[in-house]
Amino acid sequence: MGIVRLGTSSWSEKGWLGSFYPNGLPAGKFLGHYATRFPAVEADVTYYRVPSERMVLGWERRTPPGFRLCAKFPRSIVHAGQGPDPDGEKVLHPQHGASDCRAFLAAMETLGERAGPLILQFPYFNKSAFAGLDRFLERLQPFLAQLPADKAYGVEVRNRQWICEPLLEVLRQARVTLVLADLPYMPHPDSLPPDLDLLTSDRIYVRLIGDRKVTNALTSTFDALVVDRQQRLERWADWLVPMCARVRETFVFANNHFAGHGPATADALGKLLAARGVDLEGPSSRPAGELF
Repeated sequence: MGIVRLGTSSWSEKGWLGSFYPNGLPAGKFLGHYATRFPAVEADVTYYRVPSERMVLGWERRTPPGFRLCAKFPRSIVHAGQGPDPDGEKVLHPQHGASDCRAFLAAMETLGERAGPLILQFPYFNKSAFAGLDRFLERLQPFLAQLPADKAYGVEVRNRQWICEPLLEVLRQARVTLVLADLPYMPHPDSLPPDLDLLTSDRIYVRLIGDRKVTNALTSTFDALVVDRQQRLERWADWLVPMCARVRETFVFANNHFAGHGPATADALGKLLAARGVDLEGPSSRPAGELF
């Protein structure tokens, strides 16, 4: 069985002060403390703006050797719309977003061995954005082919009908991971046809996102679990155990909106996996240069 790393989607939640971070801890020291609890994290900030190399170097210096930081491609590349609706004419288009893509990849080089998979998180596309999966793949396939081969990548789609063999084959050819998202409108992998092999690379990448509307109605602080998602976690654990044995590494990240508190969700899943015999990667005991 390969390495299994659990963590959360982002580390910057100020509502975690007192529940996950010590009271009074400055925001600039959140990541260093986070790295003493989890071996990996997903950077959400890179979706909203291209990070500077200085910013990414700060992340590298605040985390220990062995830590992994996964990051999303900027919105300008995967969404490209000015408002809430994506612009299908510009998504992954070689004449749009190319400079942001180059800047993003250059910045992420600064992470060195701490770099985890870089994620193309696509929104739901209606017919006005892409007439169908075929049109999307016509854009996706050449984009993946021109990415630097020395990095790992993942693709998340939010059209449930697109989780099918044509997409999987494109990802396999590029050795890119299919990212599985736990969302109300997306299928759980155990509900898909059993002959549909979801492994498209040597890793698994799962994002436990949940139902934003339900969770937001119950909390605004995200400092404690407010939704009972135990059965859902049991279902994920049952699916992950045999799948983890087939890959080199597995990443699972818990969003605050899954149950109200990302760290507690990650811990709960970790207990379920450990009880099923999965050996989890722990936080590194080796110090970082600027942990605190």
